[in-house]
Amino acid sequence: MMSWLKDLLVGHLGDAAGLLIFYVSALVIALALSVLAYKITRRFVVAGVEYIIRLTPTGLDDVLVDSRVFHRLSLLAPALVIYTFAPVFDGAEAWFDRLAQAFMIVVGAMVVSAIIRGYHRLYEISPLSRERPIKSYVQVVIIFLYLIAGVFIIATLMGQSPWGILSGIGALTAIILLIFKDSILGLVASIQLVAHDMLRKGDWIEMSNCGADGDVLDITLNTVKIQNWDKTITTIPTYKLISDSFRNWRGMQESGGRRIKRSFNVDMNSVRLCDGALLDRLSHFPAIAEQVNAARQEIEAHQQQHGAGGAFDASRPTNLGLLRSYLEVHLRENPKIHKEMTFLVRLLMPTDQGLPLEIYVFSNDQVWAHYEMLQAEITEHVLAVLPEFDLRIYQQPAGADFRALASELGRQAQRPRDRS
Repeated sequence: MMSWLKDLLVGHLGDAAGLLIFYVSALVIALALSVLAYKITRRFVVAGVEYIIRLTPTGLDDVLVDSRVFHRLSLLAPALVIYTFAPVFDGAEAWFDRLAQAFMIVVGAMVVSAIIRGYHRLYEISPLSRERPIKSYVQVVIIFLYLIAGVFIIATLMGQSPWGILSGIGALTAIILLIFKDSILGLVASIQLVAHDMLRKGDWIEMSNCGADGDVLDITLNTVKIQNWDKTITTIPTYKLISDSFRNWRGMQESGGRRIKRSFNVDMNSVRLCDGALLDRLSHFPAIAEQVNAARQEIEAHQQQHGAGGAFDASRPTNLGLLRSYLEVHLRENPKIHKEMTFLVRLLMPTDQGLPLEIYVFSNDQVWAHYEMLQAEITEHVLAVLPEFDLRIYQQPAGADFRALASELGRQAQRPRDRS
């Protein structure tokens, strides 16, 4: 058909004009048929294949439809048309062949990339993806795929063997390493992070030197994306998670408890042995009523034996000791406190700012808002109950304290004048 058209045009218009019109007409026909082949393939062939796939019970082939693999395959139709028309262009046949082949390589790389990304998305839905993220590996494979495709495209256009080009690239290794430095470092870091289970998607990590404190949203070849608690996004190079230290709170989340560690500085001048009046008042606390009654009996027995002003009674409890006993019982009765994890109400080393009374327990609710609420409840209760035990909290003098002192000194200075 095309040879008949060529002979007809050359016979009527001559060699130069006839060949020019023939080649332009052939090019227009080739382009028109390419567009037509693409439209038909996408409209009928691709639609039919996707419809059949949707009817199958398995969901593995649905990934190919969702990733638009067949839409990319439909791009091969115009390339095949151009490749078929290549012999028509006598002098440029080789160039048309090479262009069509290069375009087929591009389409092939796009199809393979879409398949890899599609099944990776399917993998991310599975629970295993949280423990073993492979996104960085997928990115490396896709980069390698497009590099190889690029080499084959250049070799095809130049009409050379791709292996010769690959051997020539070896001389450019230093430049390649410089260009892909971050990707290479990220790949090595990703392998270490996954191999040692140091980081997973959804982990809460804290990296103060990078301003990161929140949940891991994504782990890629070059970066790790973290959503902070103030809803800002911090992006950290993957290799920095290996070169620098960071805190991963996953262990706390998996343990079932969250630590509460609060200390209260008690004024040491308020610590004393309990007398009868204090014990009478504390006997109304059900949590330590039994201990208070036992202490009162011991005091009475000691007084009967040695008299009211007799020897020093070392068995008398202190108000701070009874407070610790009360807090232990109070916290153990709290259903929000984890009973199987570390449970301490202890005294730390005395300092020039008082005697620290520390509560070291674990909450069984790890939700941040609930955890903070429980901490606040414990703090408020300790501060409210301290005066009942005749104890005081030590704190630095504030402006109100100095004003009260100045007012008292003023009143004392005014009294002699009033008497006179």
